[in-house]
Amino acid sequence: MRYVVGITLDRRDRDAVSLALTLARSVVAPHSVAIELVHVIRGPQPDHAQSAQEREFQQLRKDSAQEGLAKVDDLIPKTITSTATVHFADSMAEGLLDIASTGTCDLIIVGAASRGPFRRFTVGSVANALLHSASVPVALAPSGYLPPSRLTRLTCAMGTRVGADAVLDVSVSSSVRHDVPLRLISLIGLDAPPNTPDGRSPADHARALLLSASQQVDDAVEVMVDVAHGRSIDSAVERLSWNDSEIVLIGSSRLAQPRSLFLGATANKMLRSIPVPMVVVPRYPVGYGKNSNTLAL
Repeated sequence: MRYVVGITLDRRDRDAVSLALTLARSVVAPHSVAIELVHVIRGPQPDHAQSAQEREFQQLRKDSAQEGLAKVDDLIPKTITSTATVHFADSMAEGLLDIASTGTCDLIIVGAASRGPFRRFTVGSVANALLHSASVPVALAPSGYLPPSRLTRLTCAMGTRVGADAVLDVSVSSSVRHDVPLRLISLIGLDAPPNTPDGRSPADHARALLLSASQQVDDAVEVMVDVAHGRSIDSAVERLSWNDSEIVLIGSSRLAQPRSLFLGATANKMLRSIPVPMVVVPRYPVGYGKNSNTLAL
């Protein structure tokens, strides 16, 4: 498994690295995880610069970034494989996507914007660009994230629209890979339609999801379902209990192009309310299908 972690050389780095370590330590086989720390410098590589002055400037930036990355890399235990990369691109998001595309990438991890409130999300320009263009899952670490020793639960936020349960396969496989219980949540706000597109009530929809997930895990992990009601999606989220040692997965908006991300209205509302890391899964992840049980975080 390969996690690409965006490093900005500021306080967000500890949050992002903490999330990467939490996920890596929780995998049944931690030695199979490789963490790649990536810092992106805007502009051309030193040897591609147009003038001697620009080459010198870019080289100084690279040298400084490598020193900073080395300090961040020291936060990762030697028992976990890690590398540090300085990459040149037009933007941080573009650079992370470049690195992710160089090989199999299971997850891109970034921290919340530095101005965000403690234990909450503020989606900055980097995360926003990734959440509307990445073809692999993107994980957001909330500001001030304190890493538990390992995950104790994985929560999957299930929508009611047709196709929204694609994230279920990733959640099921991930819960088995990390050997943690899987909680399915269905958020019901008064501002939401009373029934799903196929005519089922939210309660019936939740029961069907529970049955489907239980059959997929085949008793490998515990599966539970939680339906949260509220005056709005925001208030429904706040009615749920959250463990410090869990993450939540949510599917991309139905507006997303196949095999890409697009953060929908519900996910945006959840970001304002939940205190735990969130992973947004592409609409149709690469490799998705009936035989994609190995697709996991």
